[in-house]
Amino acid sequence: MPDTNEYATTFAFVDANSDGRISAEEYADLMHRLGDTCTEDQARKAIEVMDQDGDGLITLEEFTAYMSDGNG
Repeated sequence: MPDTNEYATTFAFVDANSDGRISAEEYADLMHRLGDTCTEDQARKAIEVMDQDGDGLITLEEFTAYMSDGNG
């Protein structure tokens, strides 16, 4: 299993409400802050790609697995 410490700071930045999960709304908000015009539908699709357990949210472990696979 990849080391989550490498991605914890980035994850915490995106996890605006600090609940330990990234929602589509948080992802869309980040994209807007970065100047992207990401819709919530686009954000949900991005979350689906990373979401391993199908709950519609990204945990640090799911984020780390996705980023460690050369996607980030």
